[in-house]
Amino acid sequence: MHELAIAQSIVALAEQQAQNRHAAAIEEVELEIGVLAGVDVKALDFAMKSSVKGTLMENARIVRHDIAGEGRCGDCANVFPVNRLFENCPACGSYAVNILKGKELRMKSIVMATIGLQP
Repeated sequence: MHELAIAQSIVALAEQQAQNRHAAAIEEVELEIGVLAGVDVKALDFAMKSSVKGTLMENARIVRHDIAGEGRCGDCANVFPVNRLFENCPACGSYAVNILKGKELRMKSIVMATIGLQP
């Protein structure tokens, strides 16, 4: 289950950024996950619940944006929705399809609560 490793990496990256900025907690993490990224989002959600325990992300809200797949045919330049990695062009039948969107797996933003600094 590589979703656990992904969840742990998300938590580690968010915590590193929070610590670099002397944040007291992480309030929200926004993720973009493409439908072609090979991530089981239910398994990732489950893994995130256990990965955040005892971290700055423990009470954070996780916002996930699912990115639809999109491809462009290398033969006829048709742009069309793609639901799997090896899909042929609906216009000409070619398998020379370049994936434009849908393979993303990124942390888009982190909202942190800062520690009140004394002057």
